[in-house]
Amino acid sequence: MAEFNHVTVLLHEAVAGLAIQPAGVYVDATLGGGGHSGEILKQLTSGHLYSFDQDETAIHYNQANLGPAIEEGKLTLMQTNFRNLKQALADQGVTAIDGIVYDLGVSSPQFDDAKRGFSYQHDAPLDMRMNQDQPLSAYQVVNEWSYQELVRILYRYGEEKFAKQIARAIERARQKQPIQTTMELANIVKEAIPAAARRHGGHPAKKSFQAIRIAVNDELGALEDSLEQALALLKVGGRISVITFQSLEDRLVKTMFKEATSLPDLPPGLPVIPADAQSDFKLINKKPVLPTEDELKVNHRAHSAKLRVIERLK
Repeated sequence: MAEFNHVTVLLHEAVAGLAIQPAGVYVDATLGGGGHSGEILKQLTSGHLYSFDQDETAIHYNQANLGPAIEEGKLTLMQTNFRNLKQALADQGVTAIDGIVYDLGVSSPQFDDAKRGFSYQHDAPLDMRMNQDQPLSAYQVVNEWSYQELVRILYRYGEEKFAKQIARAIERARQKQPIQTTMELANIVKEAIPAAARRHGGHPAKKSFQAIRIAVNDELGALEDSLEQALALLKVGGRISVITFQSLEDRLVKTMFKEATSLPDLPPGLPVIPADAQSDFKLINKKPVLPTEDELKVNHRAHSAKLRVIERLK
């Protein structure tokens, strides 16, 4: 079995944010290498953890990695997209939870397994599917989506200012023959970006690969669906911890948490806010928690990480 060489980012901060109750019901929405699940399980006595991952590699790895907790009846592994949170938990007889953690983006093992096609640094077939059973892959997006669709995802999901030039270059290349591999795509993107712009800001294909990956897996749509369900499932005093790694995810989480904690429109000059008008939720940290200097030194993937935590009040 492949070893999951994954250093969990903001591990203790995210789990501490949940304020674990030993008898509570918890969810790890992004099982991955099992870092957060393992930390939560250490704090449970009679409680139970449901850990989700659509990637069968993560499920198989943790059947062994977290096997004792499964045998003790403290852990249930759920192989499904976290956008199916409410239904999957209902199927287990669970209709309310004490906390849920999200560690978003691609796990290190997915990036490091060259054949998965997530990385522009390894040559591999264009894939990028987190759920390897789904039909849509990066190959279809790159070779079959229209120029307009490519421009839209490169702008929206990659925040790529050269989206039009890149989409045109992809279009020209695929008219000659299908674009098959990550290196082919990375070179097409690189050549489409002006030389002056290639000299700074990291690898020139980084934003395009991010955009295509998000489109293939509908990552932002799935996150929005899942967070709405998570907010509804929380018991009073329950918490959600979310770790994001890029600005689009963080903006979505920040916006949804702001909506959940905002007060309704009230007449000006009220001396006291009526109890029934008080928000159902509160932010645990007004600003996101960032990795410490020590963590940044040992884990280069921690650099863009941000943690936000919210609690249900009533």
